[in-house]
Amino acid sequence: MKQKITVADYAQRITEALPQGVLLNTNGDKHNAMVIGWGGLGTCWSVPTFTVYVRENRYTKSQLDKTGVFTVSIPLDKADPVITKICGWQSGHNIDKVKEAGLTLEDPQANGVSGVKEYPLTLECRVLYSQCQDPTRLPESIYKKSYPQDVDGSYPMANRDPHTAYIGEIVAAYIIH
Repeated sequence: MKQKITVADYAQRITEALPQGVLLNTNGDKHNAMVIGWGGLGTCWSVPTFTVYVRENRYTKSQLDKTGVFTVSIPLDKADPVITKICGWQSGHNIDKVKEAGLTLEDPQANGVSGVKEYPLTLECRVLYSQCQDPTRLPESIYKKSYPQDVDGSYPMANRDPHTAYIGEIVAAYIIH
């Protein structure tokens, strides 16, 4: 069962959960869930949006580019450390994260990408705009910390690969029960 929500009523909860890790779900070839800690809830072009940032070398990026849709799954309490470890440190290129992390998928309402019952606050989005970032335009301290040039792009944390920003229109928002 899904309880429809008004995103603004959950803005603080979403904002507080993000740095702890939420799931970015895609399904170009198979369902994939990736932990993200960067993102933003907002309004662009007069529609509610969620912006996600995905590094160039990620399996998730190829999925997003293929389909143009994604779902964000947010825990109502604390992030599950097992889910965080598997979905944050493993690549969808190599494993089935749904199986390995024990995720329970919930049928989507509007965009074709399932939410995750274990992280029940769900935002279904369709990409309105994407742009590869130029990390050299960042302040030097952020550039050095987040884009170390001596770390290969396959490393799951800070590495040399830039991010692509995807601004997604929120087309459905609900809590899975």
